Amino acid sequence: MTRTKIIDALQCTDYGKEICVKGWVRTHRSSKAVDFIALNDGSTIKNIQIVVDPTKFDEQLLKDITTGACISAVGTLVESQGAGQTSEIQATDLEVYGLCDNTYPMQKKGQSFEVMRKNAHMRLRTNTFGAVMRIRHNMAMAIHTYFHEHGFFYFHTPLITASDCEGAGNMFQVTTKNLYDLKKDEQGKIIYDDDFFGEQTSLTVSGQLEGELGATALGAIYTFGPTFRAENSNTPRHLAEFWMVEPEVAFLDQEELMDLEEDFIKYCVRWALDNCKDDLEFLNKMIDKTLIERLEGVLKDTFVRLPYTEGINILQEAIKKGKKFEFPCNWGDDLASEHERYLVEEHFKKPVIMTDYPREFKSFYMKQNEPVQVEEPSGASIGYKGAVAPGPTMQGTDVLFPQIGEIIGGSVREESYDKLMGEVNRRKMDTTHLWWYLDTRRWGSCPHAGFGLGFERLILFVTGMQNIRDVIPFPRTPKSAEF
Repeated sequence: MTRTKIIDALQCTDYGKEICVKGWVRTHRSSKAVDFIALNDGSTIKNIQIVVDPTKFDEQLLKDITTGACISAVGTLVESQGAGQTSEIQATDLEVYGLCDNTYPMQKKGQSFEVMRKNAHMRLRTNTFGAVMRIRHNMAMAIHTYFHEHGFFYFHTPLITASDCEGAGNMFQVTTKNLYDLKKDEQGKIIYDDDFFGEQTSLTVSGQLEGELGATALGAIYTFGPTFRAENSNTPRHLAEFWMVEPEVAFLDQEELMDLEEDFIKYCVRWALDNCKDDLEFLNKMIDKTLIERLEGVLKDTFVRLPYTEGINILQEAIKKGKKFEFPCNWGDDLASEHERYLVEEHFKKPVIMTDYPREFKSFYMKQNEPVQVEEPSGASIGYKGAVAPGPTMQGTDVLFPQIGEIIGGSVREESYDKLMGEVNRRKMDTTHLWWYLDTRRWGSCPHAGFGLGFERLILFVTGMQNIRDVIPFPRTPKSAEF
């Protein structure tokens, strides 16, 4: 008999028909008169109830149907007498595909997320992780749909690269060389002439630079793929392998970029509310009781557009009034998550797009703002609204969200060859592997802008989960590459 997915069985009202469902047992309650089996196949957060007359089945067969076992159930679809469900199945035939003994780590009793991370190969079968993964799928669909509907082209950038987009050097090296017999030159540097690519290569930290090439040919592109950063960080917000969404658009200025960032992320949140209702209601009940309210708040609020200098002013005023921060927040400091969340959650109580960051901690490719004449002496206090930045600033546009902090990092890109080279030289960067990128500024350069969205951070926000390791199927973190 053809299998019916449980999500379809629960919606079916053709009572009296024979139906076959297959899945994994969530619970099995037994009595002399009747057994109840809660079955789930991953198609929905909801289980279907299998009602069993124990007098019609082999006793050992029923004993084999334990939590976690995989079974097939054939029976008559009937209207449910229980609360909270529309349909159930009165079993006429049961078959056990896979036994599951009492060592199964995902028993009915609750496990901590830490325990479940150690059993990542089994945690996907739990209600929580089933909900998270279905929402993850829907967010990927939302992203592709949004860009397709808005005329963007899906652009595939390489995972193996010889350049470091971010300039941080925290990259995983890719090599076929024998690590036990590395040939070195007179200066002690490794010789890569005999390596697979003939030069030192690494896993990419971003597809942005190649994405800019796509934008200058196709007008509007987006990338969506895995990226890798070898940061020895064990925070709840960092992974060594994660997914990035990176649109690049020709002829886009700073205001238009912020419009794109806000419209895009609201589209994704709206998609979740429209398409993931059952899973969100479950997570709202079990994980974060303010989740749905927070998602709906994103849709009704217009994002605040806040220059970095004014943000620093707000933070310094908060400190004067007794607010304590672990990290400093003077002009020129790269804001920590605690600063970003204060602005979003306590001061404005809505998402913020922070703009015009100091040049010193932003990437070389960002467009620099024109200098502004400052009447105050150099280094004077900026403790007033509308303060002029005391140093060069870049046209960055980072979106800050409640519970998360930065969820999008974007900027207008510098299109002038001379200005870009000026910044490259000021930072004393090695351009050996950037010649092709610089060529785009020599031949037919155009104004353009783009951003990067950390996909897992979006999933964190949409699900209400507290650790980024719990929104990706198999997390890669320092000292951990299992499964």
